Amino acid sequence: MGPLPIHLSPLLLLFLLLLTHPCTSFRPQVVERASGPEQHPQSSGNTTGSSKRTCSGVVVCRPGILLPVWLPLNPPLGEQAGRAVVYFVCLMYMFLGVSIIADRFMASIEVITSQEKEVTITKPNGETTVTTVRVWNETVSNLTLMALGSSAPEILLSVIEVCGHNFDAGELGPGTIVGSAAFNMFVIIGLCVFVIPDGESRKIKHLRVFFITAFWSIFAYIWLYLILAVISPGIVEVWEAAVTLLYFPVCVILAWIADRRLLFYKYMHKRYRADKRHGIVVEMEGDLAPKGIDVIMDGKLSDGSACPGNSSSVTVSVQTGNEIDQNKDEVVRILKDLKEKHPDKDLDQLIEMANYSALVQQRKSRAFYRVQATRMMIGAGNILKKHAAEHSRRAGGPDSDMATCSHICFESAQYQCTENCGSLSLGVILEGGTGQNTFYVDYCTENGSANAGADYEFSQGTLVFKPGETRKEIKVGILDDDIFEEDEHFFVRLQNLRLEEGGIEGTGSPPKGRLVEPLVATITILDDDHAGIFTFGQQVLRVSESTGTLAVTVVRNSGSRGTVAVPYHTEDGSAKAGVDYEETRGELEFTNEQTSQVLKVHIINVEEYEKQENFFIVLEDPKWLKRGISALLLNQGHPTPEEEEARRISEMGKPILGEHSRLEVIIEESCEFKNTVDKLLKDTNLASVIGTHSWREQFIEAVTVSAGDGDEEEGQEQRAPNCFDYFMHILCIFWKILFACIPPTKYWNGWACFIVSISVIGFLTAIIGDLASHFGCTVGLRDTVTAVVFVALGTSLPDTFASKVAATQDQYADACVGNVTGSNAVNVFLGIGVAWSVAAVYWEVKGKVFRVDPGSLAFSVTLFTIFAFFSMGVLMLRRRPSIGGELGGPRLPKVFTSLLLFGLWFLYILFSSLEAYCHIQGF
Repeated sequence: MGPLPIHLSPLLLLFLLLLTHPCTSFRPQVVERASGPEQHPQSSGNTTGSSKRTCSGVVVCRPGILLPVWLPLNPPLGEQAGRAVVYFVCLMYMFLGVSIIADRFMASIEVITSQEKEVTITKPNGETTVTTVRVWNETVSNLTLMALGSSAPEILLSVIEVCGHNFDAGELGPGTIVGSAAFNMFVIIGLCVFVIPDGESRKIKHLRVFFITAFWSIFAYIWLYLILAVISPGIVEVWEAAVTLLYFPVCVILAWIADRRLLFYKYMHKRYRADKRHGIVVEMEGDLAPKGIDVIMDGKLSDGSACPGNSSSVTVSVQTGNEIDQNKDEVVRILKDLKEKHPDKDLDQLIEMANYSALVQQRKSRAFYRVQATRMMIGAGNILKKHAAEHSRRAGGPDSDMATCSHICFESAQYQCTENCGSLSLGVILEGGTGQNTFYVDYCTENGSANAGADYEFSQGTLVFKPGETRKEIKVGILDDDIFEEDEHFFVRLQNLRLEEGGIEGTGSPPKGRLVEPLVATITILDDDHAGIFTFGQQVLRVSESTGTLAVTVVRNSGSRGTVAVPYHTEDGSAKAGVDYEETRGELEFTNEQTSQVLKVHIINVEEYEKQENFFIVLEDPKWLKRGISALLLNQGHPTPEEEEARRISEMGKPILGEHSRLEVIIEESCEFKNTVDKLLKDTNLASVIGTHSWREQFIEAVTVSAGDGDEEEGQEQRAPNCFDYFMHILCIFWKILFACIPPTKYWNGWACFIVSISVIGFLTAIIGDLASHFGCTVGLRDTVTAVVFVALGTSLPDTFASKVAATQDQYADACVGNVTGSNAVNVFLGIGVAWSVAAVYWEVKGKVFRVDPGSLAFSVTLFTIFAFFSMGVLMLRRRPSIGGELGGPRLPKVFTSLLLFGLWFLYILFSSLEAYCHIQGF
């Protein structure tokens, strides 16, 4: 992952020391940037860095913004070497601290950009559905908060350097920004190309956004050269600095327009393909025409060609560029695969198995990869495995203590009886525990729509479970009447579990027993003075096509007297009998006091990928079979007045159809478990994975050592920490405990953590700037070289680890390649734009100009721009079918590309250093 730049560092240091002294002496010189004899002290502007630098003379290490200079200024060689080691070690430790605080900072950004809202989407059939979408557009968040979090040290270093040195231009901040851009463009992308397994490739999916960010990432440095060496050489005017800063919102807006396909983008050609297995697939921009396609369409999608349940999301995706249901589709796929592999598992078990798989496979943000890389590096463990283990522990929490704790509850949460049943028995069971304790639990009845004394007998008492007893019964009396009325219900509640009769509630600590759901039983009293109202339980029923035989319950409410026959039949909708289901016709017979019956329809599992197909099950008028005294009354030809009154009462009790006599059955693709998917998506929200909820949680996490990197496979247990994990934990324990004091991400939706974290990063960055400057002058390196090599490398290493993980885990290359281009542009627009705008305004107010020596900076910018153009061309060539994508591909092209990009970085360092010491001519 990072060995290449780490191993190169000693060689680079030796090489740079040789550059500073081409003679035989290795004693580090102290070089001063002196003014030429032609400089006039009365020049109208700031003098620092305003004149043409020279490569001769001596400079004394000057006090930094926060750190004083180490006296004496000219120590013996041995002491000077010792100082260099101290500065270097402190600099590395500060880089480590910034990485850890950036962990908190990026976690807060993930929480902020993960805020969601509900939107209503209308499907082609007119049905509306409510879905949850993120408030922040992904492209906007990547170019704003995500880029700020990733590049905060470089940006803040540039701003602090200018503001801390009397608004004079410095070399460390701009040099770090350009050096970091070179490291990102060449080393990080080269590493990402190399780490993809042989034969695999990763392609950029959102080419429109990538082209926008790639253009700005190169144009930013062209613009930097123009204002340094062409428009107003050596002077940065206010309008130039302001335009540099304003390019940032322009870049964000253009990227957002490209992402949303607004303006001219909506007229650009875009292909769609459909196949029977996968439905509609929106092609990536720049793809070649696919082979073996069943349908290719342009323009609007027809209603019958969209994916089941996702037709609206496909339409929204086409219209807005947002893939609203991308994570949902991935979770559905995981659930479907797991169900095929484990057909014997119930839904809860499938959810548990899918949780970790969904976490690993779902698309992750830039912030997540940065946090994951940092925590694995410092011994804080794999956050995905830790979250999955915690989720599993919570899910098994209520049942995990049954070996020592008895659980007491009702056998069922629902009971039914008729008015004339006399009494009803409710079962209460005891499960688990040691079987050696006696438990007392109280119960009492509570009114619902049924009232004690009129519909049932009030009852209360205490159940006693002696050792070895596992079941008790509660008997409740039911009162009958001859009045027609709706079905009514009341409740029986369990409460006050204790170990002693008359004792206080509680079973000790840890508890020896507890009340678990269902604590309350609902008893429904069915009126028996009416033949009943027959209805389905709902108006719409959604089933998967793999259901096989569909069982539908018809319920009998508001009475159950007599025997009633209810005819039924099926009717076609968009689903056709004999194709999607088997036509069914029949009659359900309800005997006296029978309250439900089940009818069955066979669903045909077709192999085509269907959108949504529906058919109907229709109940016909119920027939009161001629049995019982009521039927005799109805059949009398010449009734007496008394018999006429009895007939009228009997007519009131005839069976009728209820509200839902026509059931719509919607057949969906077999992997559509909406509630399950929603629940799983909620459990795998990455903001909840990397965010924190309390200071207690943060301090526990700070002092806990966990295993670092490892294979992320489903069902694999997390390994124990090794020696390296313990070493990194001990090394970082100071930073971990210190930064645990930062507000958790739960407060203010992450903004409290965001504000405090960026303040701390600014303070540490000021110290890093002083340490880097002192280290450079101690070993004889100019600030430009120190910035390009050491500071840029130190601030970019966490991004290197994060990009490596993103390259191997993501399906596409956007997370690593696209984010590099975005960061490089944002670094200039914010890091240099803010710093130089403040300084230019400051000097303008004083009636002077803000001078910046174009020398080394302009040369580095020009060199980087040339190499960046070349590397972008190489990446585009790699999209050819012979290689397959920007990252990975066959081994030979992959190795060649990586070596080429690493070579460009080495040449950039070499030529920048040679120019800094006047071995080659710059600007």
